[in-house]
Amino acid sequence: MVVAFVLALVETGREHQAAEEALKVQHVVEATITYGTWDMVIKVSTDTLNELDMIITEIRTISLIQQTETLIGI
Repeated sequence: MVVAFVLALVETGREHQAAEEALKVQHVVEATITYGTWDMVIKVSTDTLNELDMIITEIRTISLIQQTETLIGI
């Protein structure tokens, strides 16, 4: 099992919409809006690193998301 947290910078004022879009991506189990440097934390749970790569690529195509950084749990 691979668990990762994707930190996302989102278009100002569109955080709730971005979270809704992120939750539509398969294997996204949580999308939490935060205050601070990052606007949202997206939790992903999947079976392999290859799947994780595809999921992160899909998350990054959400137009409201401007920048991401991914933390992979061990």
